[in-house]
Amino acid sequence: MTRVRRGAGGTSPPTEKTQDPPAGGGPRTGRLQRIRADRVLLLLAVPGLLYFLVFHYGALSGNVLAFQDYIPFLGVSGSEWVGLSHFERMFGDPAFWNAVKNTLIIAALQLVFFFPAPLALALLLHSIVGDTLRRFVQSVVYLPHFLSWVIVIALFQQMLGGAGVVNGWLSDLGAGQISIIGNPDAYGPLVVAQLIWKECGWATIIFLAALSQVDEQQYEAAALDGAGWGRRLWHVTLPAIRPVIVLLLVLRLGEFLSIGFEQFFLQRQSVGPETGEVLETFVYFTGFAGGDFGYAAAVGLFKGVIGVVLIYTANKVAHRLGEQGVYKA
Repeated sequence: MTRVRRGAGGTSPPTEKTQDPPAGGGPRTGRLQRIRADRVLLLLAVPGLLYFLVFHYGALSGNVLAFQDYIPFLGVSGSEWVGLSHFERMFGDPAFWNAVKNTLIIAALQLVFFFPAPLALALLLHSIVGDTLRRFVQSVVYLPHFLSWVIVIALFQQMLGGAGVVNGWLSDLGAGQISIIGNPDAYGPLVVAQLIWKECGWATIIFLAALSQVDEQQYEAAALDGAGWGRRLWHVTLPAIRPVIVLLLVLRLGEFLSIGFEQFFLQRQSVGPETGEVLETFVYFTGFAGGDFGYAAAVGLFKGVIGVVLIYTANKVAHRLGEQGVYKA
């Protein structure tokens, strides 16, 4: 389409051409074009999406068992509805509160000692100058992540058990043996040490990715101003990766009561249920081993509700501190 303007003297200035809007265009067409362009990436995301839909969101329907005296042979439709009786029983059950106490103690130890460990290791790896040495160290610290908990616990047993390497050395030196494996007093620090050894290297990946985005010119400017390594860390590095730290902390608080199952299931008998029982193993032995599926579902639902409250509260605190958090309120 050509639009012509005429001046006062009758002469025609150069014509101005404008393009017609594309026919049938709009937001919907733009979305379809983006989907068509990213169809390969979307197909790659389908298995992960199905996993979460089936095993996370689909599994939420099983919470109905918390309000039933569920009998597998009768199914959900044939089992008797008992209302909130499982929750009343739960709040008066000493075994449940013992599992809650053990879970809170271990979760607090994990939060204090395990959460900052990957950050400290990432800062150490980031400070290594040689690429070859950095890749070698990363490969070494990543390796334990790929070992199963059975192997990890067996290794700790061989090192710290009554007939382990450490006690063997102490015996050769004429010193007394130390009791770590099977000692209820050492159980909390032991399981946290196992977690740090196994998962600390793998957990550094996100922190290393965040550290790679820090502007090197800020380090150079701080060094020119006379800032040492500690001041550069405090005033440049940590503020740059603070959003990532806050995000991971919020997510960790949301899983505060979910400290794992296999690690504690394998070591529960060595220290006894009084010390080794956590909520995950309590649900297993109550539901699958004991057959009390309704009560076990009530405990699992309680743990999930507490997790939602914790992540909502932590996200609100993150917003008050000026960070985005997990989602925007």
